[in-house]
Amino acid sequence: MAVIHVDNDSFEKEVLQSKLPVLVDFWAPWCGPCKMFGPIIDEIAESINHVKVCKLNTDEADQIAIRYRVMSIPTLILFKDGQPISTSVGLKSKSEILQFINA
Repeated sequence: MAVIHVDNDSFEKEVLQSKLPVLVDFWAPWCGPCKMFGPIIDEIAESINHVKVCKLNTDEADQIAIRYRVMSIPTLILFKDGQPISTSVGLKSKSEILQFINA
């Protein structure tokens, strides 16, 4: 599955109403670690089918970032049944992210 880019208009439908668990990558274009994280997130999205992978640009959807208390980026939040169940802050390896998803 490819990464889905979400914004203020699509967040509710793609993340909160999803039947699958959703991993959301909170990022911004000016963030160096976020740029390094991008290809890893893309690889994960292509390699798993049991979790939807989304990216949210915090510059364009800052109210969503504030709602989920995202203070640093990159931040990953895993949602299940519309609720955040786990958060990971900072750059991680592919294996660390897969472990985070499957925990």
